[in-house]
Amino acid sequence: MYAGVRGLTALLYILPVRVTLTIACGGGKLLWLCYARGRERALENLSAAYPDKDQTWLKKTAKRSFEHIVMLSVDILLTPYLARKDNWQQYGEYKNVEHAKWLMQEGKGVILVTGHYGNFEILGYIMGLFGFNLYSVARPLDNKHLNQYILSIRERHGQKIIDKQGAAELMSKVSTEGASLGLIADQDAGKKGLFVDFFGRPASTFKSIAVMAAMHNMPVAVGYSRRIGNQYRFEIGVKRIIFPQAWVNQKDPVRWITEQYTQTIEAIVREDPTQYWWVHRRWKTAPRKRSVRK
Repeated sequence: MYAGVRGLTALLYILPVRVTLTIACGGGKLLWLCYARGRERALENLSAAYPDKDQTWLKKTAKRSFEHIVMLSVDILLTPYLARKDNWQQYGEYKNVEHAKWLMQEGKGVILVTGHYGNFEILGYIMGLFGFNLYSVARPLDNKHLNQYILSIRERHGQKIIDKQGAAELMSKVSTEGASLGLIADQDAGKKGLFVDFFGRPASTFKSIAVMAAMHNMPVAVGYSRRIGNQYRFEIGVKRIIFPQAWVNQKDPVRWITEQYTQTIEAIVREDPTQYWWVHRRWKTAPRKRSVRK
């Protein structure tokens, strides 16, 4: 697998970017046809999230989301070749990012959250490129050689990757440095997670983000990177910044913070649902049913 990825990378560097992404779209269509279980899961998730939509819309949206997944995979390999500090403007459009940028530059720490949406990988890469002190949490790939290669891309310009296993213990240490912490915040957290509403259904969500924010008075910035067309070009934005003063008087700050950033991620997805990973098992864990005493 590792050899295949490196060979593919060499081929991608030869072809024009637009051609490469067109091929990636074709790969997404092929994935849609071949990955029956994922296709069924994506349609099931979309049907629950958009009960008012017809089957034509659901199928079109789900199929397009598969194309975005494959394009993201290609983006990861292209990024070191394309993205530089002196040319990034031609690949990005920025929306409401200034406040978050200044908070990060102050060195007091910001928690940056996003979802499995658009090109979430590019966010950490670009922040490292511009010298921000950023740690990001990620699960290692199963193939150790491929993992090391992808890790070298992610950390090439200063972004530091924390292994998902044991990340909770390191998160507080990161905050004492005044560094910012980047997380994908729409992971299923299992039976011990906090259940909050996401697209009308309870979704198990990790408490650690909200616990850290409340404990260290760290703002939570909810951002995104949305692809523009089939290009290697993205709208990078911050949808909302949740400040400590907003939760100080809340009865349950951890729940409130978790609900707020989850609602914001949902709002981002609703702006273009084709770019969300509907194949992702976001609602894998169902809340326990309460027993009724007679």
